[in-house]
Amino acid sequence: MSRIGRMPVHVPAGVTVTVADNNVVTVKGPLGTLTEALCPRMTIKQEGNVLTVERPSDDKEDRSLHGLTRALLNNMVVGVTQGYSKQLEIIGVGYRVAQQGKTITFNLGYSHVINITEPEGIKFEVPNPNTVVVKGIDKQAVGQMAAIIRSKRPPEPYHGKGVRYTGERVRHKAGKAGGKGK
Repeated sequence: MSRIGRMPVHVPAGVTVTVADNNVVTVKGPLGTLTEALCPRMTIKQEGNVLTVERPSDDKEDRSLHGLTRALLNNMVVGVTQGYSKQLEIIGVGYRVAQQGKTITFNLGYSHVINITEPEGIKFEVPNPNTVVVKGIDKQAVGQMAAIIRSKRPPEPYHGKGVRYTGERVRHKAGKAGGKGK
């Protein structure tokens, strides 16, 4: 049995979960509404404020989808109650970010500035010129937007400059060592 798939999903007060045909799940909560079509072969049962996921057989594909379906359900419930956020740091001389309405502008050492506009369901916060916080209720959308921002200037291994997640460790490499003063 899947350890993740067996675990029940507890639905807090103020959150409503509806399961339609073909496992189209809608979760409404204080922060918003999420709808997702989950694998139709899995059985999603709701008893009171507890959701459980059951699989039809012990095939390899069913076992893998069992844990995935439960994890996606849990992410939806957590998203509409607490939300998700990713924080990014900008490290480098002259590298900075500024927010103007729903657009953030990056100066990352290129000859041009990079503008990124908030997509639907995502909020940007710029607490200081070297930090960006990406917030939203959809875990996948928040992670994808943070990855897009990081890809504009990934951290480089020689000086560590670039955009990185807060807490991310960048492995430093030694520079050139040969040929000095012979």
